[in-house]
Amino acid sequence: MLRSREASRHSGRAAGGRHRGERHQLHRLRVERAFPVVEAGELLRLCHEAPPSVGVERQGDYSGRRDWPGGGQSNWLLTGFDSRSKWLGRVTTVNIALDRDKPIPLARQIQAHLERLIRERLLAPGMKLPATRELAHSLGVNRGTVAEAYEELVAAGWARAHVGQGTFVTESPGAPGASEPRRTSGGLPSVDGDLAAPAPLAPAPLDWPALLSRSAQIIAAEDERARTLVSAATSNPAVISFAGGMPDSGLFPTDAFRRVLNQVIRDEGASLLQYYPAGGYPPLRRYLSTYLLRFGLEARPEEILIVNGSQQGFDLIARTLIDQGDTVAIEQPTYPRALQVFRSFGAQLAPVPWDAVGPRVEVFERLLERHAPKLFYCQPSAHNPTGLTLLPETGRRLLEVAVRHHVPIVEDGFDGSLYYGARPAVPLKAADVHGVVIYIGTFSKILFPGLRLGWVVGAPPILERLQAAKQLADLHTSALIQAAVHRFCERRLLDRHAARVAREYARRRALLLTALKRRMPAEVTWTEPQGGFSLLLTLPPGLDATELLPAAIERGVAFTPGAPFFMDGAGAGTLRLSFSSVAAGRIDEGVRRLGETIKAARPRPRGRGRLEPATVPVV
Repeated sequence: MLRSREASRHSGRAAGGRHRGERHQLHRLRVERAFPVVEAGELLRLCHEAPPSVGVERQGDYSGRRDWPGGGQSNWLLTGFDSRSKWLGRVTTVNIALDRDKPIPLARQIQAHLERLIRERLLAPGMKLPATRELAHSLGVNRGTVAEAYEELVAAGWARAHVGQGTFVTESPGAPGASEPRRTSGGLPSVDGDLAAPAPLAPAPLDWPALLSRSAQIIAAEDERARTLVSAATSNPAVISFAGGMPDSGLFPTDAFRRVLNQVIRDEGASLLQYYPAGGYPPLRRYLSTYLLRFGLEARPEEILIVNGSQQGFDLIARTLIDQGDTVAIEQPTYPRALQVFRSFGAQLAPVPWDAVGPRVEVFERLLERHAPKLFYCQPSAHNPTGLTLLPETGRRLLEVAVRHHVPIVEDGFDGSLYYGARPAVPLKAADVHGVVIYIGTFSKILFPGLRLGWVVGAPPILERLQAAKQLADLHTSALIQAAVHRFCERRLLDRHAARVAREYARRRALLLTALKRRMPAEVTWTEPQGGFSLLLTLPPGLDATELLPAAIERGVAFTPGAPFFMDGAGAGTLRLSFSSVAAGRIDEGVRRLGETIKAARPRPRGRGRLEPATVPVV
């Protein structure tokens, strides 16, 4: 075995002057390239104190290297027995280097590595974790980052903290690990037993997080805390939740749709349950060609592709058009899932802010001139989260700029059929004579989200490529569901249902706006939605919606923090209120609870928003 000279010299001193040829009982300390439980200086001190002598084994020759003993990345882990003869476990080599290019927060990376070491009993029960200051120094991170990782370990039950003593691995932190080594009558490990030849560890569980693709890591990097709180609040009937952003299931025409579905199975069941063309059910494509004329949009059936909801439309467009490093211009604020899709394909996102009339055209044009984005994503009508609709003049100017710079527009019309004016807004696609707009529509909000049925309208050259991408992804959308929806629409059941729910959602919208005017503090402002299910509320200066959410839930009301709708940190002081799934009789009480929460909150100075790694600033 390789032994460091310093460790050998200390080992000899610790032996109390015994003859060099005498066989010593060694309390091994295995040094492995992993994680700094102690500093290199601590190694020698521990070797000196360990009775009666200590052998130090080096895994490989690190002499003369920057990372031996302890420079650069974190490389050290001592295992075996400490100076009190306590078994610390046997460790295999682990690389815990932090990846600062990943969107996953460093604290979460540290926590995940430590949790895995504990889960696999590579950090043994009762073992003390390094001091936060030492570990932060070794990893090159802020001390608070390590403290946050430790707090998460404690909260999950993997570690326990003692004030003034440190943080320790819990005594029973998960699945049973290797057994304790056999000990002699004096309490020391047997030389010829576990210490001399440790039993091999059981195969470690596969480290799935380490195998995740960049796309999956981006998806996992969302704000889990706020999402978990909102999910828990939505399932609690005592909490009035404005967080949903979904249609009210109590308004679903389930009986009528069941009858139609049964009829379709009876009439066409065998053919509809077979494989089907990727483009979609031809009668439904023909119906949509007529349906879209209501919004001023002319599209031939062959220019319509049926997809599994608007979300698949985003995915297919990104898959077909976006390469790693491409810039994508996106309205701000916007739909978070669209941000997620484009980021997952490696796009750099460039925000185009909304104002009272829509996306700011001068910012859009400046962005096109400086960054040459691959496409521009926007929601011109029933904008999520504001509920606003851009003015026709703004839409005309956006389209002119896009045509002049040869940049396609991806138009998300997911809520366009839910409008609260005399007539629906006209889509950008309706005025698109140059074929630069790809329009995405869906039945999710006006009918059932669970249908997962939407459509993409585009020029034939791009639609052919999107159809090929869809065929590769899932072959086709359920022909049975397409046929049932077609028959439901053909019998004008959709029209009657849409008129009924639009009246009810308009009533709830009016109740929400009235309650806000009566209950909110003077510094609070909000948008007045012209379509869709939601509005955006701006808090008084110094308040953060994500930090406010737990206090709101304690008072019995929930909302969606606004930060996920923004790319550059500008939305911390905003929140989205959705009224569609809140019973009319609970809206005023919910707003009252929210108003009390805001009044009781203590503002704090807010720093400038942090730019996301994949965000392009526009100046």
